[in-house]
Amino acid sequence: MVLKILLGVLLTAVIIFGLGLPMSPHPQAWYELPVIPGLGEKARIIFFHVPTAWLSVVAFLTSMVYAIAYLRKRDLSYDIRSSAAAGLGFMFCILATLTGAVWAKFNWGSYWNWDPRETSIFVLLLIYGAYFSLRSAVETEEKRAALSSAYAIIAAVTVPFFIFIMPRIMTGLHPGAKGDPEGAGPVVEFKMSPNMRIIFFSSLVAFTLLFYWMFTLRVRTAQVEAHNHQRG
Repeated sequence: MVLKILLGVLLTAVIIFGLGLPMSPHPQAWYELPVIPGLGEKARIIFFHVPTAWLSVVAFLTSMVYAIAYLRKRDLSYDIRSSAAAGLGFMFCILATLTGAVWAKFNWGSYWNWDPRETSIFVLLLIYGAYFSLRSAVETEEKRAALSSAYAIIAAVTVPFFIFIMPRIMTGLHPGAKGDPEGAGPVVEFKMSPNMRIIFFSSLVAFTLLFYWMFTLRVRTAQVEAHNHQRG
């Protein structure tokens, strides 16, 4: 109950302050957000786009940890957790893609430009889409768990490259790409005012708590489904 209340308060505050506070080229009050050069009002997407991308990484790595645990102990409860984390990672990856596409439309003129950042996240969606195809194609629980665990480990190894490395070693439109005159971008270099940082980190905490709540809920549901399947 405490987690749900804290989550509700944080998410509500992030939405209200992230979308509602006015932006000014020369902020004079604590409630005024500065205009980030080149982004303007579109900078508000940072409060939602970055946390969803961050959580996709957290979820995919969590899936890998439980996949390793399953291969070591052969306990199907770890496979349930690995699959649940991968599913949430896939969902947050889609949300990061959609919020990024909206930002791209306003900043670059089209929803999709095959920028290295866009391409890398698209490849990740394909990789984890194949993961769920693999799980649905194998009927035997133990075999499905073993194969998908091995796949989850291999897939997670590619995540840091596609999220953190590839977009920064290639030239592109996304902030932080190779050759970007602004450097690594406003998020990585924390080129944000104190009030923007508070909203940004509050959003990271809120979305992380959201992931944890959704993860535990999904695991409990999957365990009940597995128990009912065994009884049936």
